[in-house]
Amino acid sequence: MSSITVTAAPTTRLRLTARGRRVFAFLAALPVVVALALAVVGGGAALASSETGAPADAFTEITVMSGETLWSIAEDVAPGSDPRDVVAEITRLNALEGGSVAAGQRIAIPAAYASAR
Repeated sequence: MSSITVTAAPTTRLRLTARGRRVFAFLAALPVVVALALAVVGGGAALASSETGAPADAFTEITVMSGETLWSIAEDVAPGSDPRDVVAEITRLNALEGGSVAAGQRIAIPAAYASAR
């Protein structure tokens, strides 16, 4: 019988060059970047309901008449509520600075109060 000698193949270690590490890092980060971009693009649609960020059916608009103030409008639209709370809601909804309105100005009134006017 003949004797067969088996020699093991030499083992080589895989070495990544600097360029290879950059390519590997790019390929590993690519799905994360794509997912983040989709979340940013898709998330903006939720805020596009109206200019103020409130749903369109959450308020109605009225025109301020001569001599009206936020306080008188609040008393008019919500006679059973505290006018301070109603003025605060109208001010927040319309992003009014200083709490004053002018004749002819269109302002939004929360839908909960709008039916009384």
